[in-house]
Amino acid sequence: MLIDFHTNFLQNSFCDNVKNYIQQRFNFKQKPDYFVKTVNAGNPADFDGVTVSQKDFGTIEKTGESAKLFTLTNKYGASVDLSTFGATIVSIKVPDRNGKLVDVVQGYDNVTPYEKSPVGHAGGTIGPCANKIDNGKFTINNKTYKLETNKDNGKTHCHGGTEGFDVKNWNSKILSDGIEFSYRKKDMESGYPGNVDVKVTYKFDNNNKLHIIYDAKTDKDTLINLTNHSYFNLDGCENSQENSVLNHIVELPNSSKITENNEFAIPTGKYTDIKNTPFDFSLPHKIGDMINDSSEQLKIGTGYDQNYCVDNYDGKSLINIAKVTSEKTGIQLDVSSNLPGFQFYTANHLGKKAQPNGKTGYRYEKRSAVCIEPQIYPNAINTEEFAEKGILKKGETYHKEIVYSFIN
Repeated sequence: MLIDFHTNFLQNSFCDNVKNYIQQRFNFKQKPDYFVKTVNAGNPADFDGVTVSQKDFGTIEKTGESAKLFTLTNKYGASVDLSTFGATIVSIKVPDRNGKLVDVVQGYDNVTPYEKSPVGHAGGTIGPCANKIDNGKFTINNKTYKLETNKDNGKTHCHGGTEGFDVKNWNSKILSDGIEFSYRKKDMESGYPGNVDVKVTYKFDNNNKLHIIYDAKTDKDTLINLTNHSYFNLDGCENSQENSVLNHIVELPNSSKITENNEFAIPTGKYTDIKNTPFDFSLPHKIGDMINDSSEQLKIGTGYDQNYCVDNYDGKSLINIAKVTSEKTGIQLDVSSNLPGFQFYTANHLGKKAQPNGKTGYRYEKRSAVCIEPQIYPNAINTEEFAEKGILKKGETYHKEIVYSFIN
């Protein structure tokens, strides 16, 4: 059964009453995949005709909870699939140069691979703190906190650890213009202080722009650094073979420096001017052109895995940080954010035996995708040279945004 709720004249509470009446009148149980809600808010040119649908995404073995999958579909048929498990991007289908819809994000068909084999954090909301923390230690207000060291043979804490935000089942709420996921991190969960209320809002419009808005509040000074870890292959996610992303053309127009890494990919505090180096994407060129260069920094990451610094960052303005283009499909991904840096990563560590097959039936192999992960600099809390530490104080609000724009 299909119910169409038009939010321009129906409020959510009224919709609930209608649903309850229908369920009682016709004596059927609500199924998680039966409704579509029409979005009609904001600029009509952007959101008119956008719909939200919902279905079951499987059972989470650890908790017995059901994961939900929401689909935002614009009036031209482009869509984004979002799971409550990890507040995760599961699929993004956008038109190529011929108008054919192409799924450009790696992912899985149900929640089980995300729970049991979370290799690569595919599409997940990363937190409480993205990227690495040296020795899993940080100090706030003269108190030192010790985290799980889940990377580099116990040398670093990475992406919130094995119990990070991307393996939590978030609450969900359909908004007038998107989906809001919310999660409360309890004090000292995963080693981080504070009861932290986190929201991630996804909005997808008729211009094929996906807005990701992060908000967080805490009752105790804490560390917060949120990002999304989607793996993009603009040729189509079915191109899962090794090195299949190397022909993608990349331009990083507002970055003149990267942060230098030590052997564990922890920033040393030094900045590297990238002009005329293998990391220089000020002019567009293919990922494969320099990825196998003899640079020591490339060897550390076995490919591109660097934090790029955003020029003219002011903490408020959305700055275009990356353009990625497929010659095959003509699809271009533009990434903007109001964060000071971003990890440019070429999926160098995919292809592990523990990794399950993806939604197209094949395992995603090494260098089969590219990630653009806006962030506060890695290990900033422990690096004197980095001004923005990622500390969220009691009474303040963390508010950041990432925009993925798809052009053909």
